Amino acid sequence: MGRPSRALLTRERIALAALQVVDEDGADGLTMRALAERLGVKAASLYNHIQSKDALVDTVSELVNGEIDHTPLGDPDWRAGLAAYARGYRAVFLRHPNAVALLARRRVEAASALRGYDALLALLLRAGLGPADAAEVAAALDYLVLGSALETFAASFTRAPAAYRPEYPALSDALDSSFARGGGATGLDDRGFELGLGLLLDGVERRTP
Repeated sequence: MGRPSRALLTRERIALAALQVVDEDGADGLTMRALAERLGVKAASLYNHIQSKDALVDTVSELVNGEIDHTPLGDPDWRAGLAAYARGYRAVFLRHPNAVALLARRRVEAASALRGYDALLALLLRAGLGPADAAEVAAALDYLVLGSALETFAASFTRAPAAYRPEYPALSDALDSSFARGGGATGLDDRGFELGLGLLLDGVERRTP
């Protein structure tokens, strides 16, 4: 018997293609029809592996969560570990910013995601936080990471800094001064994230014994 002319469908192959659709076309672009076209199959054949659109989103969630490195959460230095984890977490969603809208309000069911949150909360408890404080810090970290991946502050200002003067002199001076530090809009966004992360870490430290 001859070999099949097309690679066989697998759940992993479908998930990878679905993530590519989200990356390129946004969360609204993820439909069974669009996915089938990308894979070169009939939409009906996808249902042999993925029962519904809801299940498809779960596979994308598992794939993205699998990219997050939870190793830093085992660092005995909680502050260094939490900072490294937050930067890695953000880097994943900077690669897949369209996935934020797809997954941010998603129920947390995947074992990999649950293990990640458990490791994060365990680190915060080791740092000396009580359980309620640990939960609130974990929530604040999610807001900081996902918000910074979803939105670019600096790139929203489409004019050159000098073009905002004289109507908006404070805005012009602020953008100009930040851009002078290097990296343009990306540099400003990265430094804004680092500032927020530092404030969060300082806040955790103030709550620990």
